[in-house]
Amino acid sequence: MKITFLGTGVAIPQPERVQSGMIIEIDSKPILFDCGGGVLNRIFESSYNHTDIDTIVLSHLHLDHVADVLCLIKANWLCDRTDVTIYGLKGTQQWISSLLGIYDYMQGKVNINVTEVAAGEVFTPDGVNCSITCASGVHSVPSLGYRIESGGATVVYSGDTEPCNPIMGLCSYVDVDVLVHECSFPIGFEVTNHTTPDMLAGYIGEHCREINIDRLYLTHLYPHMQGHERESVKLLQQYFKGGARLASDLLEIEV
Repeated sequence: MKITFLGTGVAIPQPERVQSGMIIEIDSKPILFDCGGGVLNRIFESSYNHTDIDTIVLSHLHLDHVADVLCLIKANWLCDRTDVTIYGLKGTQQWISSLLGIYDYMQGKVNINVTEVAAGEVFTPDGVNCSITCASGVHSVPSLGYRIESGGATVVYSGDTEPCNPIMGLCSYVDVDVLVHECSFPIGFEVTNHTTPDMLAGYIGEHCREINIDRLYLTHLYPHMQGHERESVKLLQQYFKGGARLASDLLEIEV
């Protein structure tokens, strides 16, 4: 597998980070996880073409994770690519249908197949040899995290969440090569529904016997994190054999 971080930021604009999105390439097929504002342009700047993408997996329906979904669908339609499959939690079908209903000129022009999934379910997108397991996050709206397993490699993506048993359960008793976990705010910041480095370190320290994660990449970074990058990584390094680091837009890693 190969991971390309497209957007590692949030709803507040900041230099060099757009909203949430990343590609996980499996069997030469790019699968897009989340598609917030700015992600379509990041795809253009990456090693992929937007017309390569026909499968999207959504963690939840906040704008900073879905704002460019329809933009991507339209861009593909303008290039004669009309089929797309979207995986997401309950309500995804209603959301995309309502959104399309605003734009009469797109009615009947695209073929969108929505598969709604729930915590505990496992699914496999067409065209790849993998399994994707869902777990609930702790967020202000229903949110899912995912464990992606293919060819002996395993990646876990937290979505938006506090550190919690269901998401970390995706890492339990399974060797995880890469954990991509949100880290919205710096050490000591008081917050719920999101994660800080000390919240994550505390959870992993308490449950370190149950989880075996090689590398950590922190994403979903608010502007508040600027200037606190080094101390955040330093706090978390001790728990990961392969190290901890902040993700950046257009960073590519092999798994």
